[in-house]
Amino acid sequence: MPRMETLWTFATAEGLPRRACTVAVVVGTVLNIINQGDMIISGGTINWLKLLLTYLVPYGVCTYGAVSAQLVQSKKMTR
Repeated sequence: MPRMETLWTFATAEGLPRRACTVAVVVGTVLNIINQGDMIISGGTINWLKLLLTYLVPYGVCTYGAVSAQLVQSKKMTR
C-alpha cells in the first residue's frame, strides 16, 4: 500500500485539483438537475446534503482515478 505522503502528492500535483473541480461542477450540476431539478424550478425544498454530495462524489472519483493511474505509472517506471 502506498504511503499517505505519496497519495497526497499525487492528489495535489499537476493541476489535478483544478481538473477534478471542473469535472465535479459539470457532472454535479447535471446530476443535481436530474435529481432535484423539479424542486429547484418549483421553488420547493432542496435537500442540501444531497446537493453537496452530488458535487463531492465526482470530485472524489476523478481524483481517485487520476491518483490510481499515477500509481500504476510510477510502478512501471520503477521496474
